[in-house]
Amino acid sequence: MKPGRLFAILAVLLAVCRVQASVAAPQTMAAAAHPLAVEAGLEMLRRGGSAVDAAIAAQMMLGVVEPHASGIGGGGFLLHYDGATQTIAVYDGREAAPAGASPAMFLDAGGKPLGFREAVASGISVGVPGVLAMLELAHREHGKLAWRELFEPAIATARDGFAVPPRLATWLGRMPGLRQEPAIAALYFHADGSPRKQGERIANPDLAETMRLIAEQGAGVFYRGALAAEMVDRVRHHVRPGTLSLADLAGYRPIKREAVCGPYRVWVVCGMPPPSSGGIAVLQVLTLLEPFEIWREAPNSLRSIHLIAEASRLAFADRDRYVADPAFVKVPVEGLLSPAYLAERRQLMSPDRSMGKIGPGVPPGYVERGTSHLSIVDRWGNAVSFTTTIEAPFGSQIMVRGFLLNNELTDFSALPEVDGKAIANRVEPGKRPRSSMSPTLVLDRDRRLVATVGSAGGSRIIGDTLHALIGMLDWNLSVSAALAQPRVIRANGPTELEAGTPLADQADRLRALGHQVQVRVHEGGLAGIRRVGDGWEGGADPRRDGVARGE
Repeated sequence: MKPGRLFAILAVLLAVCRVQASVAAPQTMAAAAHPLAVEAGLEMLRRGGSAVDAAIAAQMMLGVVEPHASGIGGGGFLLHYDGATQTIAVYDGREAAPAGASPAMFLDAGGKPLGFREAVASGISVGVPGVLAMLELAHREHGKLAWRELFEPAIATARDGFAVPPRLATWLGRMPGLRQEPAIAALYFHADGSPRKQGERIANPDLAETMRLIAEQGAGVFYRGALAAEMVDRVRHHVRPGTLSLADLAGYRPIKREAVCGPYRVWVVCGMPPPSSGGIAVLQVLTLLEPFEIWREAPNSLRSIHLIAEASRLAFADRDRYVADPAFVKVPVEGLLSPAYLAERRQLMSPDRSMGKIGPGVPPGYVERGTSHLSIVDRWGNAVSFTTTIEAPFGSQIMVRGFLLNNELTDFSALPEVDGKAIANRVEPGKRPRSSMSPTLVLDRDRRLVATVGSAGGSRIIGDTLHALIGMLDWNLSVSAALAQPRVIRANGPTELEAGTPLADQADRLRALGHQVQVRVHEGGLAGIRRVGDGWEGGADPRRDGVARGE
């Protein structure tokens, strides 16, 4: 075994062994991927701010201390639960393809897809950032504190400096090619080319100034004027230039959508609708699993691992065929979640044999044609489940005034069609790429909030979120235990078992059931909160730098 892989497996083992008890608090709770982000959120809650206020402060801080995963150059999806009205508002801040984008933009001269690294570190991968416009809209509707106040902790930290956290140090060590971007090299590498190490202090005065402008003048200063012009110039003059324009930035609008909700045992689970595939996939898997009563199983038994993988196999087959931006593709949401349709699909599942390769079903109503997560609850019982991203670690690797631009357009299909049929998630001007982000709220049958959870991790977000929900709801694990439990993931490839955990010992038994199995390191990224009695319990994935705290 290569030393690097052995080190990664040992790191996972140590992380899982460091699982801390869930944090309990009577009124407020925040869970996010870095302690400074949690503290920024809690500071807003102490000042009388709402869950949305706290989420904005935490997101701004994540852009400083976790720049490889999220920031103002990216996008996100936010679910808000109103404790007074028991209603859910859904905010879509997903990046959009520029007007100059084309279905063939990720193909080379021979019509073959570009290599992933070529596509990512480029101007063509940059979508119109959406997170700031989305957060400003959510703040207008649910904020209590002044917009400028929410930026204060992040501005101070960017100006005064912070200690390099373990995860940022790890990614800097893995990606020496980042030094090719002068602004990134100056900030995160030494003069001799070596990366900044864990514990070294970094300040980002350019980002502090950028956030000061946004705090004082609003999100509009990001989408129009000198800052917008600089983003456009960097993208259009990259060695592999994109088409981002001033009109694209000025014309971006966040979208309010309806949550996708469905029953699961005694709860109602609500998630993000298209263009995210997360809400549909999580609900499909839970519905497929419910009659198998895995709540009677010991956590992570062979039978439960097998059934979770098989149900996920069916959900991902449908995801790849049907889910894309609903402004461009008619997504049969009701059909995909129809009990009759899922009962039919469930017939393909066997408790003792894998179904093997499977295609999508035909749901009723169908007509042929680096990420981070935070969960927050405030004193009024309002809650936020917010997944935020710039896509790959360090996004497009293009830095503008201290922040990184996303590479979200690589979430589109590189191929515009297969066998003469247009792919739902192909690139089109103004379209929002399909996502796996799965911010989730769980309610009881009286519509009281039970839990808020979500994860980072690309297409594995769905499996992570699903596993956390099953851990909390079916196996009655604490939040921390549910988020730390070993992972089984079934996306578009083999059944994945997390290396260095007891699940890996089940590999041969799963193969005997017909599974293709891969044992791999898993990086996680969950953050969750759930109701316990009259208070809250919170936790964060031990595989990352996150924590949960409450008051």
